Amino acid sequence: MARPLRRRKPDRVSAMRALIGRARSSFPFSLPAAQLCAGPCRGCAKKLLEFIDLELWQWEQRLAAGEVPSFGDLAALGKCCRRVQAALAANGLLTLAPGAGENVAAG
Repeated sequence: MARPLRRRKPDRVSAMRALIGRARSSFPFSLPAAQLCAGPCRGCAKKLLEFIDLELWQWEQRLAAGEVPSFGDLAALGKCCRRVQAALAANGLLTLAPGAGENVAAG
């Protein structure tokens, strides 16, 4: 009897690139400041987007330089993305799908 093929998990560099790609496509980086600052404010959405954009850019640069992220680095960036996502959702800028698996940092 043949063994079923196992699907290999991505290496840490691929996982970090995938996380960065999901974050870049999920967060509303292109919204004008007037729209970011309209409505309820639970944390400054503009500053949060600037912060997460900088974090993603730094990791893009580190990956381009050949750095391999640790599992802790992946977890930390994922946690950061989830927190920013929750704050943006509280401000009404993102709509979260029901269930925890729909967030930016979900694998």
